[in-house]
Amino acid sequence: MFSSEKRCRYGSNQLAEVICQLRFPEILTISANPPVEFQEAIRGEYPRFQRRMEIPAPKVTGNPGQFRLENQPGTMNYQFSSADGIWRVNLTGKFISLSCSRYTCWEEFAAHLDKPLAAFIQIYKPAYYERVGLRYVNTISRQSLGLEGTPFRELIEPCYLGVLALENVKEATATRCTVDTEMAIRGGCRVKLHAGPGQVRRPGTEDKEVKFIFDQDLYMPGQVPVNLSAGALQTLHSQAYAIFRGAIRDTLHEAMEPKAF
Repeated sequence: MFSSEKRCRYGSNQLAEVICQLRFPEILTISANPPVEFQEAIRGEYPRFQRRMEIPAPKVTGNPGQFRLENQPGTMNYQFSSADGIWRVNLTGKFISLSCSRYTCWEEFAAHLDKPLAAFIQIYKPAYYERVGLRYVNTISRQSLGLEGTPFRELIEPCYLGVLALENVKEATATRCTVDTEMAIRGGCRVKLHAGPGQVRRPGTEDKEVKFIFDQDLYMPGQVPVNLSAGALQTLHSQAYAIFRGAIRDTLHEAMEPKAF
């Protein structure tokens, strides 16, 4: 499952989005007041701003025969984006996150995280992080890689394919075939994996290609001291490539144009 190959950089990586999220005990100041000082600290790199109220689904309460729905309080989500929209910082009373829709390498991503995270720590002084997470969402397109007509069983390792790993099963016959796993990995971390074919729907586009979704959600649970968050993220990142490389076959690896650092 885990590859021991040395990390490389893909010239044609298939990452649709990379997200770093740090959860902390709720800070009421963020929920009660617009983050004016935080915006001023990062506005040069993230000039676009919007906010939205996120309303969770109603909670079912009561006893059998007397169920009722109780509305849950909403959460204000503040978003700060780069001028090109590729980089986005989200801040709520319970988490801060950075997401990127055009990922190139970890070093660039970490550099973009430095300023908003430092500003957040200086202004709001979180006690600790309850969850440090790093998520890599790959949407593998055979069309973009010149692999049209190649079955997924020649590109992806069998443990992530379910019945599609069988030679006598045609991909077109499977309406749904996904593999979902959650497990412990080294360094006190955990990973949630979702793998399987599917269509990626984006507003304003009609992409009907069936891609292979490989979604890694790596995280460190428990109380992570604020001054150790960078090390925690590095630990998570160091395992992401080993998992991904262990999931793909050499044909796909070579089609993605691997380049040594």
